[in-house]
Amino acid sequence: MIRSAGLLTRCSARLQTRTCEPSPHSLRNYRVPHISILRCGKARTAAFIVALVLFVPLSTSAQHTSAGSGQAFDGAQAYEYARQFAAIGPRWPTGSGHVKAEEFLRAHLLRAHDQLEEDTFTADTPIGPVPMCNFIVRFPGKKPGAIVLGTHYETNYPLRTINFVGANDGASTTGLLMTIADQLRAEAVRAPGKKLDGYSVWLVFFDGEEAIQQWSRSDSTYGSRHLAAKWGRDGTLNQIKAFLLADMIGDKDLDIQHETHSTAWLVDLVAQAAKKFGYQHYFFQKEMDIEDDHLAFVERGVPSIDIIDLDYGPNNSYHHTAQDTMDKIGAHSLTIDGDVFMETIRLIDQR
Repeated sequence: MIRSAGLLTRCSARLQTRTCEPSPHSLRNYRVPHISILRCGKARTAAFIVALVLFVPLSTSAQHTSAGSGQAFDGAQAYEYARQFAAIGPRWPTGSGHVKAEEFLRAHLLRAHDQLEEDTFTADTPIGPVPMCNFIVRFPGKKPGAIVLGTHYETNYPLRTINFVGANDGASTTGLLMTIADQLRAEAVRAPGKKLDGYSVWLVFFDGEEAIQQWSRSDSTYGSRHLAAKWGRDGTLNQIKAFLLADMIGDKDLDIQHETHSTAWLVDLVAQAAKKFGYQHYFFQKEMDIEDDHLAFVERGVPSIDIIDLDYGPNNSYHHTAQDTMDKIGAHSLTIDGDVFMETIRLIDQR
């Protein structure tokens, strides 16, 4: 994490830099020309570089056809999966809700007869060894190589004392990937040899993205760091054509930032996909420097992008609070996400 002030803070938006009350959440210093705005959040430092943007609602004439299927992405189903997942309650590692979350994913994916791998490992954390599990679902393709889509599914351990269900922060993108799995499964069934037309697509539900104590490079992103290292050792990383991470993009007020560590050509393809559907105003109107599960792949040379909306609620007031509930996320946003993810897969297949 790039710490522009070297402090951990909890604060509201301000028109000038000021000292804020210390908090277990980390500083994010959003810089707009002549305005320094401090917000607490996901233990990431971020810098807004672009200032005023005219937000234009989606045209009713915009296209709504997903790649490959000829049908609109089912954002309502993604929302329903997210609702069921959030209904488990808090899902922090070592908690009973975390066990239920694992059972939920396992039962759904096995019931669908997906190629499921459970990547279990023990993370060395500030509270000692913690068992964790990444879930990996594979849909074989005709072309050699794979496109990986990821999200995290657990909730924040430091917030275990409040009813933090992470409807947007974990549940929304878990529901999104589950629905993408439904669509890929349907496409594979219709295809000769039950293989996707392009690259294989692997979906990864990461454990341990959130800090156990306080966000740092060693206390965060446990699941992605473990899996990237494992795949680096056994040569799997060489098969990956692109890694797309989804995080916090169920927000009804969708505003997906351009994450500056992300690979430029992938940013361009996502922007192209969004433009196809008339969704471009939901994407990349601001730039931010964000630490997330994609960095372990970026650092190993895998083309990667973090598709994230790190501005949740007025002055980011819903993020990492008990207000992160299902009424703050929407099926429409998940439809936008799904359409763009599926079209981006198609564009990568064409490269």
